[in-house]
Amino acid sequence: MSAPPPLRRSRWLRPVMPGSRVTRLELFFDLIFVFAFLNVAGLVSAEVTTQAVLSGVVVLAIAIPQAFLNQPDDLTGPVVFAVAYLVLRALTLAAFLHALSAAGRSHRQLMLISLPAALAAVLVGLAASVSRWVPAEAVLDVRLGLWAAALLVEYSVGLFLPYTRWAVASAGHWAERHSLIVIIALGEAVISLGLGPGRFDRLALTATVITGSVLGIALLATLWWLHFDTLLPSVEQAMHGTRGPERITLARDVFSYLHFVSIVGIVGIALGLRLVVEAVAMPEAEPLPWPAVTTLYGGVALYLLAGVAVAARTFRRLRATTLIAAVVVGLLAVPAAAPTPLVALALLVSVCGGLVVIQRFSAADARARIKASVHAEERAVEMAASEWRHQHL
Repeated sequence: MSAPPPLRRSRWLRPVMPGSRVTRLELFFDLIFVFAFLNVAGLVSAEVTTQAVLSGVVVLAIAIPQAFLNQPDDLTGPVVFAVAYLVLRALTLAAFLHALSAAGRSHRQLMLISLPAALAAVLVGLAASVSRWVPAEAVLDVRLGLWAAALLVEYSVGLFLPYTRWAVASAGHWAERHSLIVIIALGEAVISLGLGPGRFDRLALTATVITGSVLGIALLATLWWLHFDTLLPSVEQAMHGTRGPERITLARDVFSYLHFVSIVGIVGIALGLRLVVEAVAMPEAEPLPWPAVTTLYGGVALYLLAGVAVAARTFRRLRATTLIAAVVVGLLAVPAAAPTPLVALALLVSVCGGLVVIQRFSAADARARIKASVHAEERAVEMAASEWRHQHL
């Protein structure tokens, strides 16, 4: 296994080492994702349109909906976001370059690393000033395009930078860091169920509301199981067993790109559940509106397809049952707009629950091996930690 490059150490920067786990500071930083996910649901649920959904995807990364339009009595939202983004990006880039300057990187390599951030900063600056050079009726569309272009630059940088002198020092830390974001996203979906729609002061305590909430929790539980029971542990073990530059590309593809797809799917599910609760809370039961069906069923299908892609990228193996379930969910989206909201949600829970049962018993031997390997690793780590404590504490 290639050793991590030498990094400059300081009292403020501590490189991740093999065996590192997620720190409390990182957990504190993750609170911003709670804020971002809630903002997405609040922004899109007001009016579910194509533009609103695209805006929600961008807000998923930039956290504040005021980045698009000015609000009464607010500071200029796009400018505030641009300044905050540029300051934060400058600080992170400076810390990054400071740490890498001890790794033998040439000035050309450091400039190459800095170029995408500089290009994204230009796009963010243009988006903040778009009202000065674009007709008023086109401001929102142009600004959304520039935000999206900036995100594309930031996310696509991993496809072009050379990896020969990079390393993922701790596969466990890398996997745990991203799995916590999935937990936060699922937690936001639970919050969406609890908060309910914004058009009512409170949710009426009725049988339909309670049933909808129970079905929503059941759906989220199946999604949790599909990700955390065997898929994530097996991918983490594959990361541990992968050496050299291939570990970096695997980490990039699975835990950056496909991970983002999974998060978008979960946030879509959270929005869909919020719209379901809104529908069942109405005095008269009506079928789900088409945008709500698309968001809910589309989010589940996207989440399942992301899992299929993760397994295919990691193990070069197609998870046929998950792929079939994703196709079934997509096909059921059309008839799901006809029945009552509870029936539409129950249908979705049945498909995902059936997938859990199939995967639980159809691959019992493989599941047992993965579980045994995880438990053996946990015992070995605990024994090593206990031995160290016995000698030093």
